[in-house]
Amino acid sequence: MLSRLYTFMPGLNVLFNYERQWFADDAKAALSVAAVALPVAIAYAQLTGVNAAVGLYSCVLPMIIYALFGTSKQLIVGPDAATCAVIAAVVTPLAAGDIVKHWQLVITMTAMTGFWCIIASRFKLGVLADFLSKPILMGLLNGVAITIIVGQFSKVFGFTFDEKYLLERLGGVPEYLSQAHVPTLLMALLTVSIYFAMKRIKPTWPASMFAIAFGAMLVWGFNLEQFDIKTIGIVDGGLPLFKAPDFNVGIIRELVMPALNLAIVSFVSMMLTARSFAAKNGYDIDADKEFMALGIANFASALSQGFAVSGADSRTAVNDANGGKTQLVSIIAAVIIAIIAIFLTAPLEFIPSAALGVVLIIASVHLLDLKSVWKLRLKDRQAFYLTLTTLFAVLFIGVIPGITLAVLLGLFQFIRTVMRPTDHILGMDINGVVRSLDTSDKAKPIDGIFIYRFNSPLTYFNSSFFKRRLLEQYARQKDDIECVIIDAVPCFTHLDLSVMAMLADLNVIFQKRGVRLEIAGRKRQLLAWFVNAEIKSGSEGIYVHSDLYLALRINQAKQLAAKEVQEAKEQEEQDKQEENTSSL
Repeated sequence: MLSRLYTFMPGLNVLFNYERQWFADDAKAALSVAAVALPVAIAYAQLTGVNAAVGLYSCVLPMIIYALFGTSKQLIVGPDAATCAVIAAVVTPLAAGDIVKHWQLVITMTAMTGFWCIIASRFKLGVLADFLSKPILMGLLNGVAITIIVGQFSKVFGFTFDEKYLLERLGGVPEYLSQAHVPTLLMALLTVSIYFAMKRIKPTWPASMFAIAFGAMLVWGFNLEQFDIKTIGIVDGGLPLFKAPDFNVGIIRELVMPALNLAIVSFVSMMLTARSFAAKNGYDIDADKEFMALGIANFASALSQGFAVSGADSRTAVNDANGGKTQLVSIIAAVIIAIIAIFLTAPLEFIPSAALGVVLIIASVHLLDLKSVWKLRLKDRQAFYLTLTTLFAVLFIGVIPGITLAVLLGLFQFIRTVMRPTDHILGMDINGVVRSLDTSDKAKPIDGIFIYRFNSPLTYFNSSFFKRRLLEQYARQKDDIECVIIDAVPCFTHLDLSVMAMLADLNVIFQKRGVRLEIAGRKRQLLAWFVNAEIKSGSEGIYVHSDLYLALRINQAKQLAAKEVQEAKEQEEQDKQEENTSSL
């Protein structure tokens, strides 16, 4: 019974077998995580366009749920810059300025994101963690970071953007700078100064929290609102009360695909963080269970009136740096934030919007990694162009279209790899090991035998390419080829009637040239497929062998037997000639 429960809720296994000596490190890490999460949650709530309390709610139940259902001991879930930017980009035009509708759409999109994650987990789609390649994700995160930074300049300088897209905003920079509100700008500069001073004096302390708290104290103590310094306003704390959405149900259609995109991007980003810290601490991550944990965490966030969450790399790094050992860190940190969200929200209304803008800009700067993008130019030019395409798509056509393009690019990259894979001609080295023929000359071609390997599963859309490449490579060989052997292991992975028809065509072509077509590997599968496709095997059709070495031994034995027969014939003819000569 317990084993089943542990399988469904991996965190319980750790918590039920908790060791007392871990608690000091976990408590210390939890305090640090809560200190970092508080200002960030409030800032991300502002980025999403909802009340600051919503950001706090998004940190409580999701963190507890992930601690129970997740497989990472260090990962902290919560509001994420990219996630919030996506939600804001989708919901803002649909809400059309209605604050209540905006909040309800945010909650609905959060629930739909959780739904997609749970569906993906049920269908074992944890492999999607590898779907968005690192170059695509780099371009996506850098584009989102730049978009957030430019968007927060309005809060730092005290003006309001009239344009929706980045290019138009950048084009209006001179005019916007002339509208800068000096007191707001001074508050932003003060926040930056305090942040970096704290980082220098006490690097391990939560600099963001101190900078925001100092700004709030100044606003409260000196009544700076009289100078038109904007604050986040009244924070409606207390226990979250579930409210069913009351907008037109038809609007949900507009959220379906963005929620799917958000689920994929959130999951991939979360898995990158979870896997990196799991590798550092010496344990494994179950991708399908992570998908389930992320889905349930998002459902919990929606039920508690919060917004979508993902793996938070900065808070996870804080947890690990402070020696957090188990998922108890998330639970303790969630309890601390819950106490503040329910009982201590009154002081939050004095937090300056400019200070939150600074915190968001600093968080987004940490997402930026343009240096790594530039390094790709030297390491892998194709990956570099892929990253740039995704980056400019997010910047020029928007976050949601950019994410959709990133997902499509990932799909096209996969299809291209499968459709046009690499291939090899195989030979044998001096030790009798089969290996690829290359410029090193470690392997040599086998007399009379041509071995071909296709490095991708064969299916209907690459079978013609396989046929063309095999015939092209065969045409470059000497004229003494008696047998063509296909290595079946990497390419014959599933039954495809188009592939079977292509094989039958190849066999006819080689038979006309007096060449045997043979396949090595997956013998039982292939013979069953041949029966389904009505393809003859053996001496009447295509030879199928258990493995490559057996195929070579049989063919070399045939060559040796043929050679002996040929030598016997030559000897017989020579004997006859000698008899004829002696009789004369």
